[in-house]
Amino acid sequence: MTNAQLEEEPWERREAVVMRFIPLVLLIIPTAITIVMPSWSTAEQGGTLAVAAATAAWVLALDTFNPSWQLDHRRLSTIYYVGLLVLTAVLIFRAPWYGIFVFAGYFRAFDCLVGIWRFVGVGANALLLAVSQLGGIDGLRFAGPGPFLVLAFVNITMAAAFNYFGWRTVERDRKRKQALTELAAALEENAGLHAQLLTQAHEAGMLDERQRMAREIHDTLAQGLTGIITQLEAAETHPPNWRRHADTAMALARESLSEARRSVLAVRPEALENARLPEAIADVVRRWSEINGVPVEVTTTGPARPMHPDVEVTLLRTAQEALANVAKHAGASRVGLTLSYMEDLVTLDVRDDGTGFVPGNNSGSGFGLTAMRQRVDALRGSMVIESEPDTGTAVSVSLPAGG
Repeated sequence: MTNAQLEEEPWERREAVVMRFIPLVLLIIPTAITIVMPSWSTAEQGGTLAVAAATAAWVLALDTFNPSWQLDHRRLSTIYYVGLLVLTAVLIFRAPWYGIFVFAGYFRAFDCLVGIWRFVGVGANALLLAVSQLGGIDGLRFAGPGPFLVLAFVNITMAAAFNYFGWRTVERDRKRKQALTELAAALEENAGLHAQLLTQAHEAGMLDERQRMAREIHDTLAQGLTGIITQLEAAETHPPNWRRHADTAMALARESLSEARRSVLAVRPEALENARLPEAIADVVRRWSEINGVPVEVTTTGPARPMHPDVEVTLLRTAQEALANVAKHAGASRVGLTLSYMEDLVTLDVRDDGTGFVPGNNSGSGFGLTAMRQRVDALRGSMVIESEPDTGTAVSVSLPAGG
């Protein structure tokens, strides 16, 4: 539903048209009586009809054909209403049956006036109606002030009550439409925000998926290709052992291809499919040690237990990346790996006795360490790297045991 639909219903438009023409109808009825009155002189009749014509012109020009200006120009609307009262008074004093026209003033008092002046306008019309009910000026003189005051009091009370409750009804309707308009605007704004959030969620999902694929490619294809190149270079450097290096390169190629397929399908690493985490890490360490010729001591502390798959995958990938960094950069002669199961945490520590580095200078330069941090941060874990030149490197990752 649009704001335009909330502003005005069809029945309200029809009612507005009727209300614009009611003053003319109320003026036509007593004017018709004036025309057919047999006892009036031509001068009296003509004068009254002239005032009626002036009143009709006043209403047509400033109300019927221009219904909204009073609400936009309060000073002009007050002038219009005062003019309407004066013309009504002249008509009643000339012909008391024009008291019918008083109701036109009742209808417009709360539209044209503001504050206490609304009740003043209603009261003035009620007094004019009382004069009309007594038969005009002559009737007022004959009846005296008592009946006039009683009629005025009754008219004022009833007119003020009816106008007040009518005005309250209109105000409630206006506030209801305003609330509906604001609600429609809020719903429209919420729809826009919802669409924006969906777009942002879609973009965030695409970014997360790209980051996941980048990590998986690095942990599978990139590391596998690095190992293959290392083996082929070793075969070229040591021809007598070329067969062993070529077989190792072929095995790495098959393993990398298999892991790449599993990464695309978002399936757990093959090492964790048929083994628990300690055995999977031990198998990774054994193959790495055979390929690189560096002994690795593996230690598991605490009772091993199943954990969330994301926790196990992160620890396995951390072990692979740490060992790959040792092979590429450390030149180590020994490596130690400790997997510790605690009550609320599980930690993985990888230490080597290699060349080390200054963490502040290049610890974040490689994508491998970035990928490790992304995995750890996604599980609300922590990762610490300690290293100094010529003293080796220690990588420690701690994750909540529940994932």
